[in-house]
Amino acid sequence: MQNGYFRLVNDSEGFGIAFYHPSGYGEEIQMGEVTDYLEDMKIGYDRARVEKDLNLEEDVVCHLGPDDCPVCPESYHLEESQDGMMVTVRFYPPSQTGERMSLNAFLQDMQLRNITRGIQMKALQEHFQSEGRFCTDIIVAKGKAPVEGTDARIEYYFDTDMHRRPAQKDDGRVDYFNLSTINHCHKGDVLAKIIPEQKGEMGYDVYGRDIKPREVKRGVLKFGRNIELSEDKLSITSLVDGHVALQDEKVIVSAVYTVQNVDVSTGNINYEGSVEVAGNVSENFEVRAGGNVVVNGLVEGAKIIAGGNIIIGKGMNGMGGKGYLRAGGDVIVKFLENVRVVTGGYVETEAILHCRVSAGSEVRVDGRKGLIVGGYVQAAKKVMAKTIGGSMGAATILEVGVNPLLKSQYTHMQKALADTTKTVKDAEVILENFKDKLKKGFKYNESQLKYMKSIMALVEDKSAEIEQLNMRLDKLRTMMEIQKMAEVVINDQIYPGTTIIIGEATKTIQAEFHYCKFIKEAGEVRMAPL
Repeated sequence: MQNGYFRLVNDSEGFGIAFYHPSGYGEEIQMGEVTDYLEDMKIGYDRARVEKDLNLEEDVVCHLGPDDCPVCPESYHLEESQDGMMVTVRFYPPSQTGERMSLNAFLQDMQLRNITRGIQMKALQEHFQSEGRFCTDIIVAKGKAPVEGTDARIEYYFDTDMHRRPAQKDDGRVDYFNLSTINHCHKGDVLAKIIPEQKGEMGYDVYGRDIKPREVKRGVLKFGRNIELSEDKLSITSLVDGHVALQDEKVIVSAVYTVQNVDVSTGNINYEGSVEVAGNVSENFEVRAGGNVVVNGLVEGAKIIAGGNIIIGKGMNGMGGKGYLRAGGDVIVKFLENVRVVTGGYVETEAILHCRVSAGSEVRVDGRKGLIVGGYVQAAKKVMAKTIGGSMGAATILEVGVNPLLKSQYTHMQKALADTTKTVKDAEVILENFKDKLKKGFKYNESQLKYMKSIMALVEDKSAEIEQLNMRLDKLRTMMEIQKMAEVVINDQIYPGTTIIIGEATKTIQAEFHYCKFIKEAGEVRMAPL
């Protein structure tokens, strides 16, 4: 395969330009390239005649003038990419009376253009040591892109999902007895490992300038008590039997305190780790835990406060409103009746009867009953149930799209970011003054230099803190954006008398509706199909 090309030659009446058509799948000769060449060589021509002869199918010579063929050496057109990573050349053959260019002459031209690196000698030799590859793009210099490295990553050897849901049986019931929401661990278990970062390789452009790969991020294992860091600082191991969780990118291991029942035999329980109750929690008793609380039986009129999740296998009766659950994570319970619930995560249950519930994400009332009757149920994102309200007209209020905790956290983060940014800017002014004086020859004593080093360390630490604050603000913004899509989903029936609040819009249901959802649209609560 060869591209079509042209050449100045003698003809019977003087000289002309010969057109040699391509072979195989080569490119056709371009009229613009012919005219540019003739104008560069200052050779007059009849455009219409040249174009006519060029369009003939056979190789021809288009007559240009009565004189002898001009002496034109081999020439070229060179293009350099804007990013400096590639140089392409199109060579044009010498006239019949001209001479070929040498490889050394071309390389010297490249040198004058400061093109010094990534020279494609094989391609150049193929051109100069043969009859030539004319009117063809030839890559004659090529930079090398940097090889990007990989950031360090952390592999966790336990399930890091803090919001796993209980399994649902074939008949629609939720399995509250075989929950797998706690990651048990044993002494000596490896909990996490750092896969170290891989540094990249330097690249370069055709002008010899180095191109650095991006900086790779190192990995750091964050962990709490009951955990041991390996000597190479690449892995962590549990020092106790207990349960492991990931909270704010920090690995936490809590020992599990186990009791049969919480009643007069145990009294109230206050434990920094997790608590597991094999049986029941009796009325008026209290369980407090820094980790999870798991009750395999029933809770009656008690108070349970957990830093993690609360899981109650057989449900909870608040006994006239005395029952109270507060969880930093999720609440998973068979049923809730006359209970006040506050959770940072979701609530999952089969029935909510005359309760006051506030969830940081969702309230899902599913399973065989899937019933919400009476009370006040609030969630940041979604409330979903089969049946809401009752035929007896029990006042039921559902509110979604509001999470005061998130808003408070966001405001606090914004203030912290503003304060930290001001600290960095003030420190940078001090450093700039220091550098200016240093350039002017001012000599600092040892105490002053030590102070400047402390200022530089402060800027570095606070800059890292600003990066972390921005990341946390982004996460909070994302979570708050999700709230704008809040909804109430009815998988069967909603009764009249139910009030739905989405953000600042309120609607009291006046008729029965089936299989629908309620969303906020144009400032109003409106019904939409599932």
